[in-house]
Amino acid sequence: MAEDPEIAAARERMIARRFGGKSAATGGKGTVRRKHKAVHKTATSDDKKLGSTLKKLGVTNIPAIEEVNLFTSDQKVIHFQNPKVQASIAANTYVVSGASETKSFESMLPGILNQVGGDMELIKNAGVLGGAGDGGDDEDDVPDLVENFEEASKN
Repeated sequence: MAEDPEIAAARERMIARRFGGKSAATGGKGTVRRKHKAVHKTATSDDKKLGSTLKKLGVTNIPAIEEVNLFTSDQKVIHFQNPKVQASIAANTYVVSGASETKSFESMLPGILNQVGGDMELIKNAGVLGGAGDGGDDEDDVPDLVENFEEASKN
């Protein structure tokens, strides 16, 4: 059943009147009102919220800190050079802000040994010492049994 061009034109006109046609025009008479205005968040509003929250915690600036290194569990170091450090001892909260870079533990090693302190496990896990770290642990090894202690306990 071939469609008559007159019927097709009438359908087009009906669709145009009822549904706005093929044009995507917005606004004007007969359009639906917006439900709410889109709120655009800016970085400054986030900074203001963060600043007010920190003020409530009572953080104070800590001057003269040259670098901050944060050690992650996957052997990476988040390194801050000349950061702005703020602290609230009562809330156990420290804020470190500034430019940061993520480096591998091995690349930072000569300068951060004093920060790692006695945590030799961290250095061993990083694999930095190679086989040298395993040689000094002979005292911690369990010696082989040479006597039969069960017979000695019966006496």
